Amino acid sequence: MTAELLTGIAELTTQAAEFSHDDDRLTDAALVIENGRIAWIGPAADAPAADSSVDVHGRAVLPGWVDTHTHLIFAGDRAAEFEARMAGQRYAAGGIATTVAATRDASEADLVANARRLRREAAASGTTFLETKTGYGLDLASELRGARAAAEVADVVTFLGAHLVPPGIDRRDYLDLVTGPMLHAVAPHVDFIDAFCETGAFDVDECREVLLAGRAAGLGLRLHGNQLGTGGGVRLAVELGCASVDHCNHLDDADIDALAGSDTVATLLPACDLSTRQPFPPARRLLDAGAPIALASNCNPGTSYTTSMPFCVATAVLQMGLTVREAVWAATRGAARAVGREHGPDAVGSLRIGGRADLQVLDAPSVAHLAYRPGVPLCVATWTEGVRAHPHASRDSST
Repeated sequence: MTAELLTGIAELTTQAAEFSHDDDRLTDAALVIENGRIAWIGPAADAPAADSSVDVHGRAVLPGWVDTHTHLIFAGDRAAEFEARMAGQRYAAGGIATTVAATRDASEADLVANARRLRREAAASGTTFLETKTGYGLDLASELRGARAAAEVADVVTFLGAHLVPPGIDRRDYLDLVTGPMLHAVAPHVDFIDAFCETGAFDVDECREVLLAGRAAGLGLRLHGNQLGTGGGVRLAVELGCASVDHCNHLDDADIDALAGSDTVATLLPACDLSTRQPFPPARRLLDAGAPIALASNCNPGTSYTTSMPFCVATAVLQMGLTVREAVWAATRGAARAVGREHGPDAVGSLRIGGRADLQVLDAPSVAHLAYRPGVPLCVATWTEGVRAHPHASRDSST
């Protein structure tokens, strides 16, 4: 067992405090990694001896990003659809049919390879923990293939058979398939079940049926809700105790009050909102009401083809009214809450003694630069469970 000291940290964001508005940043700090865990945190002047050391030379260190909403198991792309949308075509649920066809035609090896490519891309911008979903197969064989592929690549896997009713199948028959044989087949490979609660996809009663079937199979619950308009998605998520409800663009006062009085995290997806030209979620109102929030990339080929959590953080600060502190919290510890990994021995999204050593180093003296210098690739190194990587090998990185 060896210990590694990181010293010369200008600003260390630990996220160890209990609330997003609490500032627990340390200056002139150091930390020790031992056996994949954080063994010590404190002033650099008091750092203990270690077997090896890394001087980050006045850079900022913070937890690695926790991206809790991605759709990495797909084939093909939808650049033409994106271009048409930018030219004025309205976004509506249903565009995934193109991806479904390509995904069904792809081999499992191809799906894994593409997802790994995207996971490496995410890691290069500081993501050290990632969730992904099925949902582009929409038949039993393809969803099972997608679940197995996802389990090879992601830290958390979500079954999204209830993404859309595929063409050529009766709606009732498809729901019976999702809640029966398909769920039974994928359950050993997944952690959560999800549904797209939206006009053009599934209504509240259908989503309730899907989620309750998933709960009976031992899965955690998540929900896509209130993306394209107001509806019952958010309140269904709160009613069922979902870990998160994602999108949340269109919320009324009752939705915000329901979230504020619950443990359900509102996971906001700003890159998707830019791509679909939807209004941003009322992030400021959610936080001020006391509702827990997270940020995620929603990486997918149709509406948010980015793996960059720094882009999402910068957008949340510059466009959604969050402070830098709040946005970084939402993309780390808040996101960990959205997948049930905020506390315990496998907790992510924070740097605490005994916790996982998942962290990133920025080529900047503080996290403020994430929004101050939007679009600039600032991550120069990551540690995931204590294992070090250099995301930008061509950059001068004295770390």
